[in-house]
Amino acid sequence: MFPEQLFCTTSVKALLMPASRSANGYRWYGDTEIERLEAIVSYRSYGIPVASIRSLLDPKEGMSQFQILRDHLNELGKEINLLEKQQKAIIALLQEPKLLEENMVTKERWVEIMQAAGFNGAGMTKWHQKFEEMEPNEHQLFLESLGIDAEEIKQIRNL
Repeated sequence: MFPEQLFCTTSVKALLMPASRSANGYRWYGDTEIERLEAIVSYRSYGIPVASIRSLLDPKEGMSQFQILRDHLNELGKEINLLEKQQKAIIALLQEPKLLEENMVTKERWVEIMQAAGFNGAGMTKWHQKFEEMEPNEHQLFLESLGIDAEEIKQIRNL
């Protein structure tokens, strides 16, 4: 089954249209559509948003292919920088293992560590979003270990 956004809807031009439809409504795809689907899948595997893929496949509709790919490369660079800052924050925490053993890492201390590693408010928000996305249960336990109350944990997890 293909993701909904690949097909024609009334409000969004489809990325992938069937070559034809049978009398019973089944969609039929030919070699051209299969090649287009392969391109879509490849672009998605690179993390390129669906809206940008449309412009890559149909360049007359928007920015040049070069600019779209260049912009995505720049976004990846920013994300890599953010991940490196996260690594530094964890390294900073690991250099003080006594804090972990004594369960003395508070929310305030964790914010200090993150700031010392170069995070600003937006970077910390992104960090929590990724943590929640990748490991929601561990994120909950981590927030609880910082002594944060349940309501604030709920707010953080809903970012």
